[in-house]
Amino acid sequence: MKGSGPLAAAAAATQRGDTAAQAARASSPIQRYLEGLHARYAGLRDGEVATYIPELAKVDPDKFAICIATTDGRVYEVGDARTRFTIQSISKPLTYGLALGDHGLDEVMRRIGVEPTGDAFNSISLEPDTGRPLNPMINAGAIAAASMVSGHSPQDKAARLLAVYSMYAGRSLEIDADVFESERSTGHRNRAIGHMLRNFEILDDPEPALDLYFRQCSITVDCRGLSLIAATLANGGVHPVTGECALDAVHVERVLSVMTTCGLYDAAGEWVFRVGMPAKSGVGGGILVVLPGQLGIGVFSPRLDAHGNSVRGLEVCKDVSRDLDLHFLRSARSSRSVFRAQYSVAEVNSKRRRPQAERDLIHQAGRSVRVYELQGDLLFPAIEAVVSAMVERGVELATAVLDFKRVTAVGGPAVRILYDLIATMQARGQQLVLASCERHSRLLRSLDELRLAAGTDWRIVCLPDLDAAIEWCENGLLGTSARVGQPPAVPLAANDLCRHLDPLEIAALEPLLALRRYAPGQYIVSHGEAAHALYLITSGQVKVAMPSVAGAPKRLSTLSAGLSFGELAMINGGLRSVDVIAVTAVQCRVLDAAGLERLGTSHPEIKIALLKSMLRSAHEIVNRLSQEVIALAG
Repeated sequence: MKGSGPLAAAAAATQRGDTAAQAARASSPIQRYLEGLHARYAGLRDGEVATYIPELAKVDPDKFAICIATTDGRVYEVGDARTRFTIQSISKPLTYGLALGDHGLDEVMRRIGVEPTGDAFNSISLEPDTGRPLNPMINAGAIAAASMVSGHSPQDKAARLLAVYSMYAGRSLEIDADVFESERSTGHRNRAIGHMLRNFEILDDPEPALDLYFRQCSITVDCRGLSLIAATLANGGVHPVTGECALDAVHVERVLSVMTTCGLYDAAGEWVFRVGMPAKSGVGGGILVVLPGQLGIGVFSPRLDAHGNSVRGLEVCKDVSRDLDLHFLRSARSSRSVFRAQYSVAEVNSKRRRPQAERDLIHQAGRSVRVYELQGDLLFPAIEAVVSAMVERGVELATAVLDFKRVTAVGGPAVRILYDLIATMQARGQQLVLASCERHSRLLRSLDELRLAAGTDWRIVCLPDLDAAIEWCENGLLGTSARVGQPPAVPLAANDLCRHLDPLEIAALEPLLALRRYAPGQYIVSHGEAAHALYLITSGQVKVAMPSVAGAPKRLSTLSAGLSFGELAMINGGLRSVDVIAVTAVQCRVLDAAGLERLGTSHPEIKIALLKSMLRSAHEIVNRLSQEVIALAG
């Protein structure tokens, strides 16, 4: 399995990017949570290493690692995550899946049942009449499953099994020859089980099946690989990094079902009650845990309890399930659905129209401000995807906006992780802005309680809607936050429509422009009235809005000094389609239709220049909207 092929190439590419990815995740709240969890149980030394297989007695009992791998291919690891150990009984669901793929459900069910036993892993639990093992997670069922691996020879079967295991892990795996020999020379009870299966004609010849079973148990993995095997099962049988399909999705469901009810033998009932995720343990000290559709967990600690399960591993899994709300009866939709859209402020602007100079600055600096429109249930797998998206951008991210408009629920773990993310970004000089949290008042209260408990002096920025949040970020880029309520006056020559006119043309135009002033809240133009004038704003700001029968007018855009409105309606004639309302005290220079006609007679070149500016403005608006559609669709 070494050296070449698509699996080796993909694994090499993964390794090359691994250091950078881990460095980025080092600042993640999820990584810090795992580090705290590891520290919590590092001192727990209950239990003993397995000794019934002599080679297993040689392992370092204090090795300890925890890894989480998502179905998007991100891996969080802490402790001895790259220490190799033998997979042992964690191999059983993988071989069972291989048998299902080779022979189909009916044939496998004829030889292996799916009922939990409540007995130990090496119990001889066979149906009285048929001799069929009760499930594939006990040794009898696993030996029967090994006998069903297809191949032209014992060597071919072993190579094929190792290749499939390697696809699960995303890298080439190997067999520990010393452990294999130790298993084979001391496996008398398993030999007895094999011959009982032969007696009931479940096996033809027990020795090849036993040999393959001993080999599969002796395959070495590390905790990181274990979490990726779990993530492959969580991802419908497809490895989340390499894209290799280790098992057809229809069989993944069957494998996970048996893991749920039988994966921890006589401790399976309590496991489902307290942890609530499909899992499989091994006497090598590993535990593999699957949250379907979302993530995989690997834990490694060789000290075992009386059931043959890792003592630290069990405690870690209980805490992870409780702390992160991962019980499968509480799980949400796949984390990949949490993002409705992602884009920068350079790609999608607020509804405030700005002069060209400001638009250019926002376009240049706006890539450092990123917007994440969220949706669905914000439980741990979803908040992990959100945190990862921001953390991996590193220092290039100055401000992030999270829009909660379409978020249906926010879990307790998500609140704590979100607070930790805000605190981390504050410490790094970054800013996190929340938007559309009206339905999530409990979230805001909880964040504020955590902030006060920590004694921090920064505030949580929360704005009523996404557009307000984007505008807030734009103002920050422009350095205009302090004066956004009173924009400065702009001379006529600096207005967007007039910036291509020379001083003599400005002087010829100015007598045709009436000066008008409006108080805050006053309607400048109204929906449905005749369109007969063009307005150039010289000071203040106005709101363009659609009338609403349900309440206040719906804002379409905000215009500041230096911009204009009414030009297209005046050229086309007809009726106004929107309201324009003064937000602050406003001063405008107004050119009516008659004045435009007189300008065409006296100074046609000025009229042509104005019409070109109007066309250019319309083109810029259409182009900007097209870019926003592309960004939102992406």
